[in-house]
Amino acid sequence: MAEQDPSAPALFDMSALTPTAPPSSFMDLEDPRYAYMFGFLQADGHMSSQSRQRGHLTVEINARDIQILREFQQLTPYNSSITERTRATNFSKSHHSATWTLSSLEARTTLDRLGLPYGKKSKRITPPRVPFSRRDYLRGVIDADGSVGFTGQGFPFVSLTTSSTAVGAYLCHYAKKITGAERRIKRNARDGIYNVMYTKEAAVQLAAHLYYPGCLALERKETAALSLTSWERPPGMKMRAPRKPWTAEADRILLAAPTLAQAAAELGRSQSSCQVRRWRLVNGITASTAPGIR
Repeated sequence: MAEQDPSAPALFDMSALTPTAPPSSFMDLEDPRYAYMFGFLQADGHMSSQSRQRGHLTVEINARDIQILREFQQLTPYNSSITERTRATNFSKSHHSATWTLSSLEARTTLDRLGLPYGKKSKRITPPRVPFSRRDYLRGVIDADGSVGFTGQGFPFVSLTTSSTAVGAYLCHYAKKITGAERRIKRNARDGIYNVMYTKEAAVQLAAHLYYPGCLALERKETAALSLTSWERPPGMKMRAPRKPWTAEADRILLAAPTLAQAAAELGRSQSSCQVRRWRLVNGITASTAPGIR
């Protein structure tokens, strides 16, 4: 049997039929880069499906932020493309945007499993149910659907606009641990979305925590976050006292006191605060942790 010329092309290359397996680390949400990317995709990405398992993940953003799409492309071990276009919108006659498109079924399956659903998703997304890098995930969500900067009055702020109850509540829970500031989410009556905002010292602390040196982020928001660190409370501006939580013992004192004035004096609270709390307890709107109180 004649030997095959090593310089000649192989008649049948089995390796050509075997797709290159993606690295096991793809979308490992404990990796800060993927946690950020996933948060951004949940907020600003869209997954569509067609027949025969075809479909796309697309992310369209302002062309000024195209660099973040290039970062996503480099982090993704599947073929993808970035295109640009200029079109008229409700806000501009010539809006210049960039779109990243990923078609791989394997990649889409991974993202769907982690919590990026197909179709309309704004109310359905939730923080990942697998271990993930929390501050990087939230930075991705804020980069896509939030804002960082200064208010018209010159106060620093960090905000998020979302339709997801789970994501809004998670930001409140996480930010309280970092800043001590408590927020309670409530849907906007006009459009049914949540607007969560942190200002002044809480915004400075949260921005410094989320946008740490060397993190993956939109450059303009990272710059804005850095600028917040220069803010100092003006002399004479009073600082609101932190919210004092109600305890089981405080509830017992409140309900046992003969008058609201006596309860307020003993608890070190205002009469209006005691009145609201007592009304909530009596009407079962607020559950008390005190034994025997419903």
